[in-house]
Formats: sequence, C-alpha cells, structure tokens
Amino acid sequence: MKPLDSETIETPSQLFKHGFVHSVYFWLKPELGEDEVGEFESALRLMVAESEFATTGHIGQPAGTDREVVDNSYDYSLIVTFDNAADHQAYQDEEPHDRFRVVAKKFALRVLIFDSQA
Repeated sequence: MKPLDSETIETPSQLFKHGFVHSVYFWLKPELGEDEVGEFESALRLMVAESEFATTGHIGQPAGTDREVVDNSYDYSLIVTFDNAADHQAYQDEEPHDRFRVVAKKFALRVLIFDSQA
C-alpha cells in the first residue's frame, strides 16, 4: 500500500497536519451513575488540557449515524494528535496521562485504541 502524502490528497486543506494520531474508544461500566460519568469526562478533558505533548484533542460521543459499517456502541471517544511518534510516547509517560489511567481503570469496562502514523 502506498503511504499517504501531499500528492495523494488533492488540496492542502485536506491533508491532516500532524504525523501521529491516537484514537481511543471507551465503553463505560453500565452501572455508573451520572456523577461517575461526569467524573470520567472531567478527567478525560483535564488530561487533554494538561498534556504537554498533545497537539490537538477531540473528545466525543457516538454521533448516532445509522449505517451498517458504523459502530455506535462506545460511550466516549478521544482523538489526540502529535507531531511524531516520540511525542506520543512522551504523552504515554506523562503525569496527566498516568492520572487519567487510574480513572479510566475505575470506570471503563473496555478500551480500544487505534494509533496511526503518516
């Protein structure tokens, strides 16, 4: 498979600028109350805000699109970009991420991660 580059995509506005994308999907424990879900979301937002290495971040919930190929079964998604794989690794080892892992372990039933690199 040919790697994507600026010639593969027609216009510069279509080219994603960051070299490493970390996509994480969370399925929360079904018995969680509203306060616990709020604690999870707040911890997720704090981690992204405090990260020294994340270039951009997106926190979302399923859009509810109804197509056979769409999986809407998760509760939260996190997409974080980094300039490179080294910055991603530094993020894995930094304090905000370590603090969030404790919360995620407490509230998440399942976590699925997709990392991609341009």
